[in-house]
This record gives sequence, structure tokens and C-alpha cells, in this order.
Amino acid sequence: MDLDLRKLRYFVAVAEHRHFGRAAAQLYIAQPVLSRQIRAFEQELQCALLVRTTRSVELTAAGKQLYEEAQGILAAVAAAVRRVHDVERSVQRLVVAFSPGLHVADALRAFSSRHPDVETDVVPARWWEQAAPLRDGRAQVGYLRRPFDDSGLHTIPIGREPRVACMPAAHPLVCRQELTSADLDGERMLDAPTRRTSSLEEKFELIASGHGIALVPLSVARSYPRPDLALLPVTDAPDVQRCLAVLADRREKLLRDFLEIATATLRTS
Repeated sequence: MDLDLRKLRYFVAVAEHRHFGRAAAQLYIAQPVLSRQIRAFEQELQCALLVRTTRSVELTAAGKQLYEEAQGILAAVAAAVRRVHDVERSVQRLVVAFSPGLHVADALRAFSSRHPDVETDVVPARWWEQAAPLRDGRAQVGYLRRPFDDSGLHTIPIGREPRVACMPAAHPLVCRQELTSADLDGERMLDAPTRRTSSLEEKFELIASGHGIALVPLSVARSYPRPDLALLPVTDAPDVQRCLAVLADRREKLLRDFLEIATATLRTS
């Protein structure tokens, strides 16, 4: 079957608002029309996406999966339309995907100073599918953190960083200066694949509310400071590697120039 992008956008609005009235207002359509479109979408997909009550709307398991998939689908469609417009306007554009906590601004500034005619943009890479923006065309380059599926990619190591244990500020281990992996034995860990969260904000909220501990890269932890969370070094936890990544078959001069500039810039930042 063909996926109806209009209905998919309607579904995403309902999934984000968890309310048909607010979603309809955002979409500038009548609520009964939105309800009919969502029911038609469920019939087309032959599965229930939402659980409706008089007061709330919740996602089914299938609905949660579709909502996750929809982020990449709609972003890829928007990127394709933008590329078409860029070609029509003879615009050169470089888009860089970046993993949470990694900063690519210095490299973009250095690149723009040498290529002022090239428009640059960024797109976040979700931590559980970091290479997706490269594979679906949303970005030409990624500044990513391993592990990720690097099949078909050319990667350039940039550096390494430690991982720290992130836990509630009231946790008994907070009194320690540092930890080892053995100190975490028996603790409930929120690292994938134990429990995959849809965002880092969700993960940190779960940690702060006492649902467990997570090992996170230091740059991620520093990007989301909270007074109700504590960070402790784990001396024997393996470091995380940062790298630049591009599709292996892409050899445009513009990309080569950016990789050269970004490698020099990011390795010293």
C-alpha cells in the first residue's frame, strides 16, 4: 500500500498533542474531519494506532512505532523537497547530522569562512539510529558517536571521551568520588537495550525519578545539567569514540573540503 503523507502528518499531530481538539487546531481543520482521517488511516494500515477515551488519547504499541518511524519519514520528505528547491535556485547546501552532546559549530564556521557561497545546516541524529540521516538523504556528513551501524560508510576518528554514571542526586553512591563497573552490579541500568527511551530528556527524567542509573558520554551529561542528577566517573568503563561519517560512495569536492576542515577543527576543540 502507499503511505498517505497527509494522514501521517495528521497522526503525528495527534500523537504529539494526545488530544484531537488541540491537534485539529494546529492543523487548521475541524476535529470531526481529523477523527475521520485518523480512523481511515488505521483502516488503511489495518492496525489500531490510538486508544481513545473521553478524556485522553494514548498510543498503542503500533502507534508508538509509527510515531518513531514518522519522524524520519517526514524529515526525509522535507529534505527531498528542499533539495529540489535548491537545485531549482542553484543553491549549494551542506547538511551535517550530529549526535546529542556533540558540537559541530566550530567546524561549520571554519568551513563557511572558506566557502561563503555554500549554505550550511544541521540535523540531530537520534542516538539509536545515528546514521539514519546519512542513509535517507537528510544529511551529507555526520558527526557521530559510536556505536552505530557503519556499513557502507567512510568514517574518520576524531577523538574519545569517557562515560560517566548518571544517577539521582540522593543515591547512596553519590558520596563516592569515583566508581568501577563492579560498584554498579545489582543497580537497575537504563542503557539500551534494557530500556530504549525516545529522547535524552526522557532518560534523564526517568533517572531523576529513581527508575535507574545510566552510563552516558560526558559531553551528553554536561549538555543536560540538572540539580537533581549526579555524575560520577566510572574508571573502568570503556571510552566512547567520536567520528565523522559519510556514505562511502560520496566523493564530492565539497564534502572532501568539509571533512578536511572538520577533522582539523574538531580534533583540537
